[in-house]
Amino acid sequence: MAKVSPFSAGINCRCPECGEGQLFRGYLEMNDECAACGADFTVADSGDGPAFFVMWIAMIVIVPLGMLFHLWLRPPVWVHLLIFPPVIILFCLWLLRPAKSLLFASQWANKAEEAQFEKHADQQN
Repeated sequence: MAKVSPFSAGINCRCPECGEGQLFRGYLEMNDECAACGADFTVADSGDGPAFFVMWIAMIVIVPLGMLFHLWLRPPVWVHLLIFPPVIILFCLWLLRPAKSLLFASQWANKAEEAQFEKHADQQN
């Protein structure tokens, strides 16, 4: 079996082991294992990392757009409040799933499994 690119698997929300099975069973709820190859998805968890990166990217992209919007058109504040909260929410929702999948695939490719860290900590005690 050819090695699956973590980037390709992450962007397509596919299994990082085989590249075929679906990673998610819901919007952000991950499957416990791959339906195609049986890989165990419970060994790694992306945690809050994807949310942090998505918020950071949203800030980098949307804040300058809001500033340019204000400088060019000088709308009243209520226009900003009407336009930008939905834009920010939709942008973040659009990026969150691929970001979670990318971080998970990166963990998988680098063998950064939680179980290994826990075993290592237990062995030191």
